[in-house]
Amino acid sequence: MAHSTTMAEQRSKAGFDLTPPTEEQFGRLVDDLDDEERRVLLEHGTERPFCGVFNEAKERGTYGCRLCGLPLFKSGTKFESGTGWPSFFDPIDRAHVAFVRDTSYGMVRTEIRCARCEGHLGHVFNDGPPPTGERYCMNSVSLRFVAEGDPLPDLLDRGAPEGQPLP
Repeated sequence: MAHSTTMAEQRSKAGFDLTPPTEEQFGRLVDDLDDEERRVLLEHGTERPFCGVFNEAKERGTYGCRLCGLPLFKSGTKFESGTGWPSFFDPIDRAHVAFVRDTSYGMVRTEIRCARCEGHLGHVFNDGPPPTGERYCMNSVSLRFVAEGDPLPDLLDRGAPEGQPLP
């Protein structure tokens, strides 16, 4: 019984398994990254503004973690912030993002990481639109896009959330 409770605690309300990848799985995921993706996701870098492939994207679908595939944002929460990076006002599930205090470069900000693999995604600010007032300022190279109607990737062989088909 304790095992099933532990497993339930590692699932988000949206039903996704948030258990971190094993060392072997993580190595396989990292091997699939290019140099810029490694610099941003693993070394907490930032891509240049206005150059990311998702900054002006308008297609309907889901944005997930480039490293492990965890769904992060629906396209309907994406908005034009004018900052040069893709911006969203609400994650699919707040448990899918980890909030980390960032004091680099003489600033105090809140870094956003993937809650499952800890890949660096970007930062969140309190100057976004209603209803949340939040702006999740993301790096395009930290994201992967899945068009509406296409299956979400299952890069860790975890299956569908809570026994449901992947949306």
